Amino acid sequence: MADTTSKPFPSDIEISRATVLKPISAIAANIGIDPEDIIPYGKYKAKVPLTYLNEEKIKNSNLILITAITPNKAGVGKTVTSVALSLGLNYIGKKAAVALREPSLGPCFGMKGGAAGGGYSQVLPMEDINLHFTGDFHAITCANNMIAALLDNYQYQNRNTGKALERVVWRRVADVNDRSLRNIVTGLGGSANGIPTEAGFDITPASEIMALFCLATSVEDLQARIERIVLGYTTDKQPFTVKDLGIAESITVLLRDAILPNLVQTTENTTAFVHGGPFANIAHGCNSVLATRMALSCTDYVVTESGFGSDLGAEKFLDIKCRLSGLRPKATVIVATTAALKLHGGVHATEITKPNMDALKAGVPNLQRHIQNMKGFGQSVVVSFNRFKHDTDEEVNFLAEFCASEGVVFAINNGFVKGGEGAADLARKVVELIENSPSQDINFTYELEDSIRTKIEKIATKIYRAGAVVFAGSAATKLKQFEERGWGNLPVCIAKTQYSFTDDEKKICAPSGFTITIRDLVINAGAGFIVAVAGEIMRMPGLPKDPQAMHIKLVNGEIEGLS
Repeated sequence: MADTTSKPFPSDIEISRATVLKPISAIAANIGIDPEDIIPYGKYKAKVPLTYLNEEKIKNSNLILITAITPNKAGVGKTVTSVALSLGLNYIGKKAAVALREPSLGPCFGMKGGAAGGGYSQVLPMEDINLHFTGDFHAITCANNMIAALLDNYQYQNRNTGKALERVVWRRVADVNDRSLRNIVTGLGGSANGIPTEAGFDITPASEIMALFCLATSVEDLQARIERIVLGYTTDKQPFTVKDLGIAESITVLLRDAILPNLVQTTENTTAFVHGGPFANIAHGCNSVLATRMALSCTDYVVTESGFGSDLGAEKFLDIKCRLSGLRPKATVIVATTAALKLHGGVHATEITKPNMDALKAGVPNLQRHIQNMKGFGQSVVVSFNRFKHDTDEEVNFLAEFCASEGVVFAINNGFVKGGEGAADLARKVVELIENSPSQDINFTYELEDSIRTKIEKIATKIYRAGAVVFAGSAATKLKQFEERGWGNLPVCIAKTQYSFTDDEKKICAPSGFTITIRDLVINAGAGFIVAVAGEIMRMPGLPKDPQAMHIKLVNGEIEGLS
């Protein structure tokens, strides 16, 4: 994955700027979309109308899921692999596209800078995608906060009457990491400024609007989902929804353009759809159903990504997105690195790039767990190894032999350094697997008819390998309440740390027999699932001591620091 020559390897942004982009009209035409039909956002971005969805083509195209082992803080290169595989497929003569989530400004300016792939496997224009792009995140933020404002007005106008809600559960959002906004008080400064109320902010990717936006299958379905959003509860304990507030149509209007998938291109001028962006540790972690279906409508192979490790993103992709949409991957690729495995083997994060076979062997049960889980879903598995210059032949050979012993395909991905050519071997192996031994139909972790408690326990015991699940605080009370309100047949989305199979990020590798604590349940009736909050996971992240924003700047009119 890393450069093996003595010549300094160019930065992501240098590679991005050196790439000669094609007009977005040419990218559209290449996949059968009339350039007259797209909605351009400048020269290199466009929205694609939903009229190009083709149900017959969707059924016959090949969907490939990219997931990963439990990552280290820097990640394992999952987006790089997603883009690289799409490039590799095109390189070997297949008609392929990649479908990805949009980056959030919070992490871009917080922990890690850009999130559009890297090296010679990027989606472009990188600066636009990492920043305001086509305005989808802003539209979702606006829609979320418009609901909050209209709900506050409803409370204000109906104060001292029987119509006011006893409890409001709808929160505002902002696409920034701002711990100070997690819990606030609104309506201060006298009665003309509203009713003093405890409130708070989540980050935009945690908004239910984002979740339902990415699961909607049409504009009509989008509005129906918005109608079902639960905003609070009346004095007689009944749910009060957006439909009750009477604003579903106006909120849909705010999302009219945003719901259309975004078309961009890669470093090799191939097709990329980048649309929607829920986090996998606090939401379902998948790009929009519409973008995935649009990519399948226009190409023969579609590579899509789920967030973080397979215990979070892939489980939700299969148990929620695929269950609700009917999508079925033909193969699953698990991304692995020696650095992450050595971390799980007990090596400190500062030492994980040093040769250490003992640590690698101690950490490989983490990879094994992810392989077992994906096989349990009925998936045919390829392990894609992102090789860095610090990896030794002994380490790589060990992983190849380990994968062979697990009965899965092993491939080295050099797409970071060589683009499509570097991912050609991975592409050939994925195609061969799909042609000869494609994934079976999905063996879901639970049945929708299971109780909420049983669904959570099945995920915790089957996927995480927990020994017990404890429902603490409000979660225990809400189990019964949610089922009494008719929500018992919804899928479950567990919010937990991405750094461990447990609810404690310090428990690394592949622990088992532990107890996982569910401290709250949140109804996302519009999205169509119940969020079970495990451990201390936050729906509004904070900033690190040295946020990436300290390094992002304009130099001679060009952006630096996003890579």
